[in-house]
Amino acid sequence: MKAKLSEKEQVTEHILKLEPTLAKVTETLRQIILSTDQEISERIKWNNPSFYYTGPMQEFDPKEYKRDIIVMNLFKGRIMLVFPSGAKINDKSGLLEGDFKDGRRTVVFRDLAHVFEKQGELQTIIRNWLQLVEK
Repeated sequence: MKAKLSEKEQVTEHILKLEPTLAKVTETLRQIILSTDQEISERIKWNNPSFYYTGPMQEFDPKEYKRDIIVMNLFKGRIMLVFPSGAKINDKSGLLEGDFKDGRRTVVFRDLAHVFEKQGELQTIIRNWLQLVEK
């Protein structure tokens, strides 16, 4: 009987199955996101890599997805980072896009150069999200 993979191993397996260029951009974003704060972890959610807050929080309805920071949507030629509660984030960089009724905001990356160019802004957005956590 095969042992169940850990959440981290599941994300790694998912990325290894991607087309090489997409995998490289995805892995780079993964490392940037995880290195932003030690209380960020990862898992596969909605069939894509996602990142969530692992620290203490006030109780909440699980349907509110308050732990979810980012869900990746992987497409040929681009990666969309979805921030389910992105509307709450004070983003002075303008990196977050969209005006969805459910409060989502997105960021689209097309290549590694764009990822490295916007790394600082992305990490600032994540840190701003973490400051909004109700502990």
